[in-house]
This record gives sequence, C-alpha cells and structure tokens, in this order.
Amino acid sequence: MGYRTLKQAVDELESSGQLIRITQPIEPNLLAGAIQRRVYQHQGPAILFTNLSGSRFPAVANLFGTLARTRYLFRDTLQQVETLIKLKLDPKSLLKSPASLLAGVPAALHLLPKKVKSAPILWNQTTLGELPQIKSWPDDGGAFITLPQVYSESSRQPGFRSSNLGMYRVQIAGNEYIQNQEIGLHYQIHRGIGVHHREALELGKPFLVNIFVGGPPSLTIAAVMPLPEGMPELSFAGLLGGHRIPLVQPSGLLPMPAEADFVICGTIDPKQQKPEGPFGDHLGYYSLAHDFPIVNVERVYHRPDAIWPFTTVGRPPQEDTSFGEFIHELTGALIPDVLPGIKAVHAVDAAGVHPLLLAIGSERYTPYSELERPQELLTQANAILGQGQLSLAKYLLIVAENDDPNLDINQIPAFFQHLLERVDWQRDLHFQTATTMDTLDYSGHGLNQGSKAVIAAVGAKRRNLPTTIPENITLPRGFTKPTIAIPGVLLVQGPSCNNYHPGEDPHLLRFCKKFEPDNPINHFPLILIVDDSQFCAATLNNWLWVGFTRSNPAADIYGIGSFTTAKHWGCSGSLVIDSRSKPHHAPALIDDPEIEKQVDQLATHGGPLQGII
Repeated sequence: MGYRTLKQAVDELESSGQLIRITQPIEPNLLAGAIQRRVYQHQGPAILFTNLSGSRFPAVANLFGTLARTRYLFRDTLQQVETLIKLKLDPKSLLKSPASLLAGVPAALHLLPKKVKSAPILWNQTTLGELPQIKSWPDDGGAFITLPQVYSESSRQPGFRSSNLGMYRVQIAGNEYIQNQEIGLHYQIHRGIGVHHREALELGKPFLVNIFVGGPPSLTIAAVMPLPEGMPELSFAGLLGGHRIPLVQPSGLLPMPAEADFVICGTIDPKQQKPEGPFGDHLGYYSLAHDFPIVNVERVYHRPDAIWPFTTVGRPPQEDTSFGEFIHELTGALIPDVLPGIKAVHAVDAAGVHPLLLAIGSERYTPYSELERPQELLTQANAILGQGQLSLAKYLLIVAENDDPNLDINQIPAFFQHLLERVDWQRDLHFQTATTMDTLDYSGHGLNQGSKAVIAAVGAKRRNLPTTIPENITLPRGFTKPTIAIPGVLLVQGPSCNNYHPGEDPHLLRFCKKFEPDNPINHFPLILIVDDSQFCAATLNNWLWVGFTRSNPAADIYGIGSFTTAKHWGCSGSLVIDSRSKPHHAPALIDDPEIEKQVDQLATHGGPLQGII
C-alpha cells in the first residue's frame, strides 16, 4: 500500500506505460529542463534520464506532470486521507492519540514516524559536484535542486513535532559558493523554516538542516502542503504514503527518511548570507540575485539505487500546477471551516498564483435589507489576507454567493463577468499601500515590499459589458491597438515605460484625463495598458499573466474621473491598470532557440520523444 521508495514509483509508472526512458547522453545544462517542459506541455509521461552528462545518477522528471498521474501515485491512500481531512480533527490532539481513530480510519497510525537504527540512505556518500547539475534557464546562477525537501527543527523544542519540511529553493553550485562545501537556501516570506531561523538568531547559535531529495513521493507532496499549525509534514507524508515514515538519526545530525534517495546534511549560521540566484521561477520571470542563508555542507548521503527527481518551473502552467490542483482537491472543502463565510477560493495559476486570488463569500450582516454594498465581504477579505499562504495575494477579487449561488469560481471569465457587472469603482476598491509581497514578485518597490488591492462587489447587475469597441473612441497619442480580452475588459497598447513614476506616470495620467465621464470608453469597467495588446488578447492566460504580474496595485492603478475622499480612492469611470513592463521588473523567461532545436531532434523518427511532443 503506497510507495516506500522513489524507485518503486518509477518502476510502477514504467510498467503501466506512464514513463519513458531516455538512454542517450543528455546535458543537464538547459537541455534536460527544456525536455521536461516540452513533455509537460503535451501532457506527456514521466521521463527517466539514465545518462545525464557529468553524473552517474539517473534522474526522473515530470513525475507529477498530470493531475491524473499524481492521483495514480496515491490511489491506495486518497480515500482515507480525505476521510481524515473531513473529520477536521485538531492536529495536536490527533498526534497524541492516533490509535483512538484506528477503528474508523486505520491509516491514522501512519501519522507517527518510526525510528530505525540502520537504513539504505546511510550506505553511501558522495559530493555536491557528483549530483546532477540541473540548470533550467540560460541566466540561472548555477545548478539548483528543484524538488528539495528542507527539514529543520525548533532549537528550543527539538523533535519531529516541532519540525518543518518545506520545498525551498536550493542552489548547489555557482555564484560565490565554495564548491562542494556551501549551498544557497532561498526561502520566501511566511515559511515555516523562518521561525526556526529566528530562534537560532535569538539563541545566537547555528542550527542544523537536512535536505531530502527523492524518497517516497508522499514526502514531496508533504513539503508543499499548506498544513494546519501543529501537523508536522512528516506525519502527513506517512498518511498520504500509506505507511509510517521510517527515520534514521546518525549521532549529531537531524533525523532523515530511511528510504530517501539523497540527504544533504549541513548547518546554517543564521548571521551568514551570500548572493543566491538568478533563477527562472514560477511567475514566468527570473528572480534576481539577493542575499540568502547558506548551508555549510557536512555530508551528502545516497541510497544504492538512488534516483534524482527534478522539475523545472517557469510561466504557468508547469508541473507544479499539478501540485496546486492536487492540494486543492484534498483541502478545498475545508475552506468554509478555516474561513467562516467563505465558500471558495481560487489562486489563479495562470497569473502566477499569488498575484491574483478569486473568492466567493457571503453577506449575512443585514439579511433584513436589500444587498446594496459590501459589508461582511470586507471582513472575510481581511480574514483571507491573514490566512497562511493566502496572505500573499496581491489582487483579491471577492463576490457574494447571495448574488449567484451557481457561480463557479474555476470559470475565470464568468467570475470576471459577474464582478465587473456589479462593481462600483467609487466604493469597492480597498488598498493596503505599504505591505509585504511575495518574494518572487518584482512589481513592488522592493524585495518583499509592495501593495494589495481588494475588489469586493455585491448586489444587482448594474451594467452590460461591451463585447465590441465603439467606433467613436479616439485614443490619446501613443496609445494604440485597442483589443477586447473578454467582455468588459479592454486592452490598450501604451508607450514603453522607460522612466517609472509610481502613481504619477505622465502617460497614464494623460490617458485618463483624455476621457470625460460620458465617453463610451467608460462602458469598459476595466482597461489594461500593456506593451503588446495583441499578445495579451491571444489567450485568457496571456492577459491574466501580464495584467497581474506586471502591476503593483497602489502604484499602478489609475482611473478615469479619479478622486480621493477621506483617504478613500475611487473613480467614476473606467479603472485603468498600468500593466506594462517597468524598468525595475525582472526579465521574462525566454527559451533558448538552439536548445529547443535539440528537443525537436529528439522527437524525430526513432527518437525517444517521437509521438510525445
């Protein structure tokens, strides 16, 4: 029941026709990652690379490349996991007495890891330089581990119950790192390891960290799972994997999974940092080089039949999209319990996840009167922005279930239509002007710094959304190619932004002043000013990506007929978002044409990718 090793999962996928082997030499520098991305785009199989140049270890990619394959990997345990989740038990009490649930949910016993004295992971050691040196994008700062499971414990309360297992980016070569001795550990804000780092700083001493790679597939999912406080990721991995996770703990080190494929053991000096990055990341841009903690590596263990799992990330959708879909399936039903009044949330993958969050709430404050303006929705919006990873949302769009109980939050055009038919820009915009922002989002005014906007719309439909552009619209000089994205959303190509003036861009101010309140352009409640309106209009994903990854709400939202009253900002006409590339933005990811030709060659007659891409 469940896979105890990565090799078991790889063998099963191969025997069931869900994995292919590539036996010819493949460069880990750009080519392996490009192959994975192309196969993912075609919803293809997992890929086992048996001959990666420069390394003796085989590597597997696209393991979670489809939601169906991810479900397949956990087919034996999903029902019991869902049962336990639905019970909504307190994690701390559950861990104290899992046996009390055995009659109804036998899998509860799997929540507790078990200690073992010997393990395959301890049988061999290697060096960082002998690991697969995967570099995914041309301007990446070096080789990275892209599916790491970073394990740390509280310095004040050691033990797995106060542990954290997170998927934080790990750079194993390049930059200023001492070869085979140092690696970079990049973790973003609101991550569990940050608590352990803070404790170490307060105690004035280094803290241990282990980086697991591979092992049971359930460990990988656990490392990205947004678990409730008090539920260790190792416990969830046991539950999802269908067995207690065996842990071995050499003297002086943290525990490690006995069946892991690789474990890097090291120490973090909480006061020491070095530049990490750049790295092509999941917003579709490079995250730039910044100072992050370093791990002083002491040992690198591997099991005898070790396989190196990896993925690449980039503009969504990518393989990590499957993680999000799978996690939502498991936890989506809990949203009303975690956030009372909220019926559903949807972090929009095409917009980079954190930049755009949709939500359906409910209005219950004044059931005796007609629903005319957001009330409880604003309370619920604040609750969302105070909840775990949801707190990283940059644009939060929330509507009331009362107005349309059948509205499907996963149907993005329908959600926008519902909101734009009802929104009142004089009332329904709410800003946090100087707050934190996702570490990977460079639209703000500094690392982890930016703003947020809540758009809350309720009540009866107040307008019909245009689907054609009126002939009598004349755009200001420099603004061209008006195009409709979806009903009510107009894309306009604007002048390049060469000098950035937050909130006071002369081109945007000139655009908004051009139009009087009765101008027909105001029939479009939302206008995006972009660099290439034709590109944005080509697909739904294009304008969602450009519109919400290239704008910082407080600095880049303008409006026709704008005003400020008692510190509240609004506009009587269209809302205008400046979604052009700015000088301080990180560069977008671009495939290397020569590498893409090599991928194409692998798909020719007789090649390993023939018929797949």
